[in-house]
Amino acid sequence: METLVKNIIRKKLLTVSLLLIAVIGSAFLYQQKEWKAPASADAKKNPLTADAATLAAGKTVYVKECQSCHGKKGKGDGPSAKDLDIPAGDFTKAITQSQSDGALYWKISEGRKPMPSFKKKLNETQIWQSIVYMRTLKQ
Repeated sequence: METLVKNIIRKKLLTVSLLLIAVIGSAFLYQQKEWKAPASADAKKNPLTADAATLAAGKTVYVKECQSCHGKKGKGDGPSAKDLDIPAGDFTKAITQSQSDGALYWKISEGRKPMPSFKKKLNETQIWQSIVYMRTLKQ
């Protein structure tokens, strides 16, 4: 009887372990998927121009809200990046710079773990300003 109970416990532990591995694995794969903005967001145009005032305001937003993870030069190497489960985005790369302003606006607004949503923290103008500044961080 004791052996039967031990076998049942082992099977249950094995089942729970496999389920846990499957959940962790699927969460990891989800985070590794390409982060693509919907077409409607992708088509949205930035109403701001890259003048000195907009760039200065964008840099202020970037330094306060983005730099801790994305780094001073946008390479994804900020001091808080080491604590993230996945790498922070590198704004200097062509893959980021080639995205439309609308797509970047949507990503900043919506967020995706570990990046928070900024739609309640920043107003529309601040998000557009930060995008104008991000465009200066090319390689």
